[in-house]
Amino acid sequence: MITQNSLTFTTHGRGTTAITGAIREQVRSSGVTTGLCHVFLHHTSASLVLCENADPDVRTDLERYMARLVMDGDPVFEHTAEGPDDMPAHIRTILAGSDLTLPVSKGQCALGTWQGVYLWEHRTAVHQRRITVTVTGE
Repeated sequence: MITQNSLTFTTHGRGTTAITGAIREQVRSSGVTTGLCHVFLHHTSASLVLCENADPDVRTDLERYMARLVMDGDPVFEHTAEGPDDMPAHIRTILAGSDLTLPVSKGQCALGTWQGVYLWEHRTAVHQRRITVTVTGE
């Protein structure tokens, strides 16, 4: 059995948006009891991450670290067509990734106790982000 759906999320500028509930719902409604859930982000300036879900300081620290690693407006970047956060957003996406594959067990997304799925916006402005969720299995 295979199901596939697109979801759209509005981000509020740089930072994380919790999407675990939406992913869990896609798995639940798929009817798959054992299999895989693949989550793909259709953008080059945002990422998907599996991260600590209990303490928001983890995601804040992650953002601070990434800001130090890949700085906006760094003069080394030639690609600045959409502003000083343009190329840094692309690099952050490459470092963090655009997809996740999660196990499905007993009809549920089998995440660890402290794991959550997040859409990580790397641009400073509000964006609409599209995700495709594909659930496969039996």
